[in-house]
Amino acid sequence: MTSTGRRLHFKTFVLIMLMVVFGPLGDAVLRKGMSRVGAMASWAPADVARFFFRAFSSGMIWVGIGSLLAFFVAYMLVLSWADYSYVQPASSVALCMVALLGYFGLGEAISPLRWVGILVICAGVLVVGHTPPSTTAGG
Repeated sequence: MTSTGRRLHFKTFVLIMLMVVFGPLGDAVLRKGMSRVGAMASWAPADVARFFFRAFSSGMIWVGIGSLLAFFVAYMLVLSWADYSYVQPASSVALCMVALLGYFGLGEAISPLRWVGILVICAGVLVVGHTPPSTTAGG
């Protein structure tokens, strides 16, 4: 592998890891924040306005939005040089992070069958990770 190829592989790895951390973290923080905000009482305009005010005045919601923005920036950057067919499967390891955050952070029950499915996905990520990030001339 050339020096440029190694640098591309490293940059891609770093950004995918940022995606794996910030995407699920943002989702989990939003979930926690929205559970504190509560459900909308009705679709009446006053209830909708109250709901949005509660949601957008919550610090936890803004932390979740910030984390998801960091995910989105990393996603856009990595897609600017790596193949979509590489990035999407490689970033699927985030499903393991989602399960861990759900279990430990949100107290969700995760069945053994779901854990097996997550392990199968992670095995697929290892296979994809051993291929070049970009096969296009521009990447």
